[in-house]
Amino acid sequence: MKKLDIYLQNVRISKAEKFITKGSNVLDIGTDDGVMFEKLNHLIDAGVGIEPTISKVENKGKYKIIPGYFPDALANENTPLFDAITMLAVLEHVPTEEQKQLGENCAKYLKKGGKVIITVPSPQVDIILDILGKLKLIDGMQLHEHYGFKPSDTEKIFAKDFKLICKKTFQFGLNNLFVFEKI
Repeated sequence: MKKLDIYLQNVRISKAEKFITKGSNVLDIGTDDGVMFEKLNHLIDAGVGIEPTISKVENKGKYKIIPGYFPDALANENTPLFDAITMLAVLEHVPTEEQKQLGENCAKYLKKGGKVIITVPSPQVDIILDILGKLKLIDGMQLHEHYGFKPSDTEKIFAKDFKLICKKTFQFGLNNLFVFEKI
């Protein structure tokens, strides 16, 4: 990853950090190399990261990274309910037909009062990322997987089992933070 990719990743992690309480058990969907667990080590007691680009389980001490997609990757895992589920720059990569079930799947793996913490870019970010990629300032990971997701659709996905406790933009309105609490 390039320096700009790392900077953008760190900003997303810092937004999530404010909603993760000390001693949490966290599920990070689209965890990449587990960097969020490393950065928030002081808060997280245990965690599971799900990453489709790896082929075998990686045990990393307090957390592990498992290959696959949510929720199927957890089928063979003996995991307790989580205090928080994070999806940082992930929701826009979820195919439209799978988004409808995502809220229910999160509710199944989350404790009552647990939080789903999501960052999702605004649609105009795709244009900016494409330009930055052509200039070789970012790696532009999986830009081809953006499905034209509109941040406003996020609330519909989590309307059934959750209440919205935070919704705001950051990075000049180009990124969105949503935090839902399981009811």
